Amino acid sequence: MKKILYLTTLLCVSMSLLQAQSSKVYRLSSPDKQITVAVAIGQTVSYTVVHDGDTLLAPSTLSMTLSDGQVFGVAPKIQRAITRSVNETIPARIYKRAAVPDRFNELMLKCRGDYQLLFRAYDDGVAYRFVSTAAKPFQVAAEQAEFNFPTDVPAFIPYVRHGTEGDFDRQFSTSFENTYQLSPLSAWDQSRYAFLPLLVVADNGKKIGITEADLLDYPGMYLYNDAGGHTLKGVFAPLPKEVEQGGHNRLQGIVKTRENVLAKYDSGVAFPWRILIISDSDRQLADNDMVYRLATPTVAMDFSWVKPGKVAWDWWNDWNIYGVDFVAGINNDTYKYYIDFAARYGIEYVILDEGWAVNLQADLFQVIPEIDLPALVDYAKERNVGLILWAGYHAFNRDMERVCRTYSEMGVKGFKVDFMDRDDQLMVAFHRRAAETAAKYNLLVDFHGTYKPTGLQRTYPNVVNFEGVHGLEQLKWGSPTIDQVTYDVTIPFIRMLAGPFDYTQGAMRNAIRRNYRPVNTEPMSQGTRCRQLAEYVVFESPLNMLCDNPSNYMKEETCTRFIATVPTVWDETIALDGKVGEYVAIARRKGNRWYVGAMTDWNARSLEIPTGFLDGARYRVAILQDGINAHRHAADYKLVETTIAKGDPLTANMAPGGGWTAVLTPIE
Repeated sequence: MKKILYLTTLLCVSMSLLQAQSSKVYRLSSPDKQITVAVAIGQTVSYTVVHDGDTLLAPSTLSMTLSDGQVFGVAPKIQRAITRSVNETIPARIYKRAAVPDRFNELMLKCRGDYQLLFRAYDDGVAYRFVSTAAKPFQVAAEQAEFNFPTDVPAFIPYVRHGTEGDFDRQFSTSFENTYQLSPLSAWDQSRYAFLPLLVVADNGKKIGITEADLLDYPGMYLYNDAGGHTLKGVFAPLPKEVEQGGHNRLQGIVKTRENVLAKYDSGVAFPWRILIISDSDRQLADNDMVYRLATPTVAMDFSWVKPGKVAWDWWNDWNIYGVDFVAGINNDTYKYYIDFAARYGIEYVILDEGWAVNLQADLFQVIPEIDLPALVDYAKERNVGLILWAGYHAFNRDMERVCRTYSEMGVKGFKVDFMDRDDQLMVAFHRRAAETAAKYNLLVDFHGTYKPTGLQRTYPNVVNFEGVHGLEQLKWGSPTIDQVTYDVTIPFIRMLAGPFDYTQGAMRNAIRRNYRPVNTEPMSQGTRCRQLAEYVVFESPLNMLCDNPSNYMKEETCTRFIATVPTVWDETIALDGKVGEYVAIARRKGNRWYVGAMTDWNARSLEIPTGFLDGARYRVAILQDGINAHRHAADYKLVETTIAKGDPLTANMAPGGGWTAVLTPIE
């Protein structure tokens, strides 16, 4: 028996060697030569990724199967292999930097059968995509996207939270919101998919972020480990066949049946980029441009009108204003109060969240009698404030063109579209169509109840934010055991890899760990007041909410002035320090002024903030830091003002669950 086993093993090894010897291997390196991609072409296509001598990804197979039986990536016939090097700069007006370096080496394999396979190597990662050049209709039946790690490495896994565990079809309907579980890949919960981005902890302190870019007309990718080993596999929602109105207040599209294909096309198309973001320090993850670089460039439309900024938000604080002589709620008097507050502090927008349209009708032209929208729009316009309207998916989708045209003509500035909760081909196409239609009428779009960004905000800059994050709203109802503080210092290194998020920070009620409890109508944050302030700098968010109510803000003048004046888009960003799940420090510049934000986990921490990045010689510094008793009373904070010279370090002293922020203004 042992002899037979030995001969069988020897035969398998010999066959593998013969296959490897018969394969053609193409090699691609990053511009700095630290990353090497080896693409092996034989009966299958596989790729290996090595970073500075460390094999980060073992041979991983990729393919795409069409419904007519053709398979991209199986026994491919390479017609041409074309390489190129690019070193350009992408201008970016609504982003975390004004100019995005785009430097990579590319390998394009043109294959018989009307398709191409592209690989790119950047200094900070690797990406590949299939491209169909077909001139006739076709359907994609399946995609093979493997990520085969050489050892059983740990990963930060964001499992799908909604849907019955083990009922995989139901898991394709999700809000893409969950905290992370850190576990070895072999311990993967095999009853659950995970959504992207996902972060793998490799050897020698290196990290690998997995995500995708340029998702415009194809289902989004989930990850799954079905074998209990250390290989992750891409999973994709099949194309919906029957969709019914239902779900939350009848505003969702509920998939009843699905087809046996992933996507349908009339002709050739470029499929999404599969991305491995590679870092040898956690700090690098907090400032990465891979998704933005790989997105389709801005379409040929005028976007000069797009105005990012802050939004006074009603829903999180439950319209709970006080000290007024009218009954607060969803009515004109309440919204005039919000508008007056926004005008007083120079806040660009006020949102009318769910409730302004008649419930259960999914009709954005049925407005409740307590709201006079034209009057509110005029009132806001007189005070240089714009109004944004919340819209459920079905209500927006059923008559998108008319909705956008009507409310644009009225003077509304944009829509917060919610409860999509899917990323199959139909829903991904909806996002693109919504962005394009809104742009046609000069309307902003903030997507909630949606998947992670994949670069749509570059293609359509009127898309100013996305949810897809376990944001502050969770603390309205989350269990006292929820650990939002640790999550806050995890997402800058994982979720923010994909792009901006509408976390909705700004709570003026703050709680230390033992005092937190969910309160739906008067919610609180976990951690300190200064943590909430620091999140306006640390989190990337071009359209940024003020979650608390105006009555609370007007009692907190110093904090509110800071929130109102902090920018939401930037000329430059530098990740200063950080460790996933423990702490983070980021500096951002707007004009000649620098803003620095830092946050810690539940451990008190003292961070040295370097200032060698400063442009001028001397700076006035205004620091908002945790007060001496913030470990007991989370709202305790202190304003400190000082001056420094370039290179003088600053010290960020943070309480448990704390934060720290500074504004540095050059002295002429």
